[in-house]
Amino acid sequence: MKAKLLATALAALVTASPALAETFKMSHVRPQGATIDVELRAFADAVEKATDGDVKIQIFPASALGDYTTVQERISVGAIDMATQPAGTAADRRMQIASFPYLAGNWDEAQAIYGPGGAVRETMVDLFQEQNITVLAAYPVYFGGISLNVDNPKAGSTEPNGIKVRVPGIKSFQLTGEALGYIPSPIPFAEAFTAVQTGVVDGVIGSGAEGYYASFRDVTKTYIPANTHFEVWFMMLSNDSLSELSDESLAALKKEAEAFEATRWEVAEADQGRNEKRLADELGTTLVTLTDDQIAAMAAKVRAEVWPVVLEDVGAEWGQAILDRAQSATN
Repeated sequence: MKAKLLATALAALVTASPALAETFKMSHVRPQGATIDVELRAFADAVEKATDGDVKIQIFPASALGDYTTVQERISVGAIDMATQPAGTAADRRMQIASFPYLAGNWDEAQAIYGPGGAVRETMVDLFQEQNITVLAAYPVYFGGISLNVDNPKAGSTEPNGIKVRVPGIKSFQLTGEALGYIPSPIPFAEAFTAVQTGVVDGVIGSGAEGYYASFRDVTKTYIPANTHFEVWFMMLSNDSLSELSDESLAALKKEAEAFEATRWEVAEADQGRNEKRLADELGTTLVTLTDDQIAAMAAKVRAEVWPVVLEDVGAEWGQAILDRAQSATN
């Protein structure tokens, strides 16, 4: 009788106990204290508050959980819960569509293409879902530029300049580097700073003022705001981790992610300008001024030479349909 009463009491206790809180690991590529690090920690606080402590997010900066391509793979299999970072293309070359060079020309066009309802945004959501990953938000970062540890007398030209630069292992960046006159060398992000510091390469293509200030400040003597591409990152959540959440917690998480993105679209352009100024004022970086005609010439050459090759790589018909949708949204 006593055993039966004890079993009944234990069963009631288990039934009455609240679900255990989930603690998710969130990776990003920037150092602690960088803009994205500060913003993600504020997001984590908001999520914990909105879920009454049921969902906690632990932030891991500076690629502490691995290079972003590795992190994406581990999110896909549920080994890491979350990340806010660029899309890696190793698992699916079609993800190059997110970093197509010279697709957007200004911030309004960028939001129409990469923001909610945008052609590239919707495409990336579907591609991530195929990898068992849910996109909670997009994170607009900046228009890309070129960081050099040397001078470039031909900065406004696309003529060959003999300068070797690190590029991500993504075909669109490699071809863009060549089209703009550089010698591209694919190097993982985690190894890029050392490569510039030791003279393996003379600079970097693939980031922008914020990224160069955060991660390459000691080796950026020249910055060329060439608007090479629009940098957008994605807040990723493993579907395996998502399945552990209650409906209420998931709804709260998604709501905070939407607010996180909306705020970022409001401040991103000013953030880019502030970081360009920090490079010049704090580090003494030479900030090259390009004319609209020079940028237009760069864009025209890249679109003519790079787009057809990358389209073949991602699937010409598939990719062209997305580019057409993106361009129609900005006309």
